[in-house]
Amino acid sequence: MNMTRTHPLRRSRSNRIIAGVCGGLAEFFGISSFWFRLLFFLFFIPGGVPGVLIYLIAMIIIPAE
Repeated sequence: MNMTRTHPLRRSRSNRIIAGVCGGLAEFFGISSFWFRLLFFLFFIPGGVPGVLIYLIAMIIIPAE
């Protein structure tokens, strides 16, 4: 199975709502950004801290396009 990536992991400039983290992850893995947004939303439900903390860390670690 050939798992070559054509795009490096970057925050998206075109597919973004807040900082482009979900759009960048979606482009990197080749799936819809809806699934990453849903995942972060589900992490946000139990008090907000897990989802916000993970999103902020990803926003800091993943470079912009």
